[in-house]
Amino acid sequence: MDGMTLEILLFLLATFAGAFVAGLSGFAFGLVAASLWLYILTPSQSATLIVAFGLLVQGYSVWKLRRALDWRRLWPFVAGAALGVPIGVTLLTWSDPRNVRIAVGIFLVIYTLYAFLRPALKPVAAGGVGDAIVGFFNGVLGGLIGLAGILVTIWCGLRGWPKDVQRAVFQPVAVAIFLMSGLWLGARGTVTADTMKFFVMGLPCVFAGTWLGLRLFGRIDEAMFRKIVLALLFISGAALIF
Repeated sequence: MDGMTLEILLFLLATFAGAFVAGLSGFAFGLVAASLWLYILTPSQSATLIVAFGLLVQGYSVWKLRRALDWRRLWPFVAGAALGVPIGVTLLTWSDPRNVRIAVGIFLVIYTLYAFLRPALKPVAAGGVGDAIVGFFNGVLGGLIGLAGILVTIWCGLRGWPKDVQRAVFQPVAVAIFLMSGLWLGARGTVTADTMKFFVMGLPCVFAGTWLGLRLFGRIDEAMFRKIVLALLFISGAALIF
């Protein structure tokens, strides 16, 4: 097996794994896929493919959950994100994304350890203003380092919403942020012919992984969903730190 064939297999494996995890939990596609992509793709290619595949994975999942969507609950998050994404993109010009990743990683590890040790948290009572503020900072992180749904995912858990309601919130928000980021990446001319080849190759893995993840999601209960989300947040935080 030559080097090019091995790289393609690693790319397809990482793409399938990321789509499966995102189909199951509703987030973390980029963190899972990029863990291997960065060994075989350029940072620009990885960022572009995370946005492109993220739109497909989250868009397909949102379509499957379309009957559970509540636009009155969604709009504060999306409005906040619309203001936050341009700021995050602007910060790219003078901040060090690596330092931001480490800070976010430390926060995720501390939060998940606390949530595991203190499982019986009282749901947070907050209105549209609180949701919009979370959406804003989520948009900043999405524009700066590509984390399109981490903060909203945590916030939905703190609100105490059922798993279907949580996914019907943080996945549409992620779609909106990926779309905004995609427009910005396209304007910068980062979509190359090589990137398009990887995109086409990865499509079957994306659809297969997402389908399988969604099938498994329908078979887990609220407690298991919470454990999966917290475990993925912890792993994501550790990966951002190291």
